[in-house]
Amino acid sequence: MTSQEASNPLWKDEFSVHTADERYVTRRQFTKFLVLTSLAMFVGQVWIVVKSWLARKPPVAPAVPIARKDEIAVGEVKLFTYPTPQDHCIMVRTAPDTYVAYSQKCTHLSCAVYYSGKSNELECPCHKGSFAVDDGRVLAGPPTRPLPRIMLEARGDKLVAVGVEEA
Repeated sequence: MTSQEASNPLWKDEFSVHTADERYVTRRQFTKFLVLTSLAMFVGQVWIVVKSWLARKPPVAPAVPIARKDEIAVGEVKLFTYPTPQDHCIMVRTAPDTYVAYSQKCTHLSCAVYYSGKSNELECPCHKGSFAVDDGRVLAGPPTRPLPRIMLEARGDKLVAVGVEEA
C-alpha cells in the first residue's frame, strides 16, 4: 500500500464523482435543461388554450322571483341572493314604478355596499366608496368599475331577477 492510497479513505476511491468536476455544467447538460424547460412551458401553454376552448360557457342564470311589487316602499331596500346563494344583492325602489338591483359586492375589495337614503347612493363603508343608485356607476372612492346590475322584470305583481349585466 502506497502512502497515497493510505491517505485516501476507501469511500473516495469507490465513489466515482470527482468534486472538481461536479462544479461544472457541460454545454450538453445546459442545452438539455433549456430544451426540456421550454418544452414543459410550451405544453403548459397548450394545455391552457385547449382547456379554455373546451370550457363550457357559463349557464344562463335562471329567472328567480325576488319580491312582490308592493312589498317594499319607495326608498326602501330588499336584500336577496342571485344567481347563487353566495351572491348577495341589493334591490332599491327608487320611484313608484322603478326598481333597481345590484350585486352587493363593492368592485374594489368586495365589501358589502348598503343604501344611504340621505345621499341616495350605494355606499361601501370599507374605503368610502359610493355608487349611483340609478345606474351603479362609481361616484367616489377607490372603486374603478361600476356595480354589476341585476336585470329585473315585472311579471304580474312579482319582480323577477333574470340576469346579471356586467358593466
